[in-house]
Amino acid sequence: MKPIWIVDDDQSIRFVLEKALLRENLPTRSFSNPQDVLAALIDVPDELGPQVLVSDIRMPGGSGLDLLDKVKKKLPGLPVIIMTAFSDLDSAVSAFQGGAFEYLPKPFDLPKAVELIRRAVEESQREEVAEERMVAAPEMLGQAPAMQDVFRAIGRLSQSNVTVMITGESGSGKELVARALHKHSPRANGPFVAINTAAIPKDLLESELFGHERGAFTGAQTMRRGRFEQAEGGTLFLDEIGDMPFDLQTRLLRVLSDGHFYRVGGHSAVKSNVRVIAATHQNLEQRVKEGVFREDLFHRLNVIRLRLPALRERREDIPTLTRHFLAQSAQQLGVEPKRIADAALQRLAGFDFPGNVRQLENVCHWLTVMAPAQVIDEKDLPPEVLSQPQLAAVGANVVPAAAVQVTEHAPASPVDAGGVQPMQPVAHADVGVAVAGAPVGQPNGALPPGADMPTPDGMQAWLQGLKTEAQMLLDAGRDDVWDVLTRKFEAQLILTALANTRGRRIEAAQRLGIGRNTITRKIQELNLD
Repeated sequence: MKPIWIVDDDQSIRFVLEKALLRENLPTRSFSNPQDVLAALIDVPDELGPQVLVSDIRMPGGSGLDLLDKVKKKLPGLPVIIMTAFSDLDSAVSAFQGGAFEYLPKPFDLPKAVELIRRAVEESQREEVAEERMVAAPEMLGQAPAMQDVFRAIGRLSQSNVTVMITGESGSGKELVARALHKHSPRANGPFVAINTAAIPKDLLESELFGHERGAFTGAQTMRRGRFEQAEGGTLFLDEIGDMPFDLQTRLLRVLSDGHFYRVGGHSAVKSNVRVIAATHQNLEQRVKEGVFREDLFHRLNVIRLRLPALRERREDIPTLTRHFLAQSAQQLGVEPKRIADAALQRLAGFDFPGNVRQLENVCHWLTVMAPAQVIDEKDLPPEVLSQPQLAAVGANVVPAAAVQVTEHAPASPVDAGGVQPMQPVAHADVGVAVAGAPVGQPNGALPPGADMPTPDGMQAWLQGLKTEAQMLLDAGRDDVWDVLTRKFEAQLILTALANTRGRRIEAAQRLGIGRNTITRKIQELNLD
């Protein structure tokens, strides 16, 4: 582990801290003035640089606050603890505006000082792991049209500081999208701070977000910066925003409106320069109607909305993601990566994955540990995968629309990432395709708006009819069999999706797992418009 750097002109302070930290197996390096620290930072390799910097605030030849400012410019993620006498408390508090991790009042209790330093070490190591993952691994994987739409939206937003709302089911990768938006934004050099508002008790969430002053409540022995201050100059990711308590929504709205907030127990406004990215798996419009989410906050957050598709909507990405997670798991465990047979991949591609990408990642961890051989066969898959009946796939990684579970999603934002508005219902042109079980007299067997989706048995009968027609065309010596039947199959998929979404093209494209440009082009090519 990298050493803890201690900066103090008082030799006794340095000695006491060195001995206490060495007893905790924490290496140290000491300096008597800020100039020596800055000189050491120029030549020191990264692996020998500081894990945490602990600095006095007043020293001959330099100020701890000046040192903090210069160190943060070179190492923005380094936790810095400022030591100060009680008479210097105002200066220590101002240090938080410069990015200090915490302050340590003198004379300090040695066990509490060690505990604080260890907490700073853990924070530093978490940041290092997050940075390594962001550098070493691809940001996001996905060749499915729905994911390509997401990538294009991230690209369009790359030079913007606009507020973004990310929607999608749990485990679909909303934080990855938020990190990508941050990394490709003008704030990329600033911090990325994430908080799950649903995971923190209501009584603690206000302090977590906005910080608190010393003595604000029982146990508040020191002033503490909240996530808004920690994210200063960068991005704050508010996950599961739909679960935020109603009274805190008012405070969040105030920050988003005028850029100022108050710490708990504070009387001075703190200015905030933070880009907010929010995420939820809930239907916020419905929560607004239920009176549990503020409508004005919803509109403030809902400037740009990105919908992240569920994994079952991008099944063609499952083989690539599976191989990536297997390699990742093997690296973490220090073992040889396992390979996966095509039959096992096909079975995984047919699984619904209610937990989405996170569940697939967990399955790959399980396989790395539990699969008996180096090659993973279908029988080695977890029980929850093997217990689900296989979907009747049509071709490679293509699943009939009727066999895919359909879930309700929030309506599209008035302004989506592509600036495209939902289309009105389209008229169904005659494409000469019949669906088993369709109402008599309905043109080409297309489903009328509001009709039920065909049953799996009906879809199977239709596929059998398509097979019979293929045989007849082949027997007739036709050389355009592929084009004829492909057009019929695509037309029926699109018509069924449009009937199910009552003509809303963007939603139909999302449910089919294709891009909105693709569905528009296909409607024109197939004369469905």
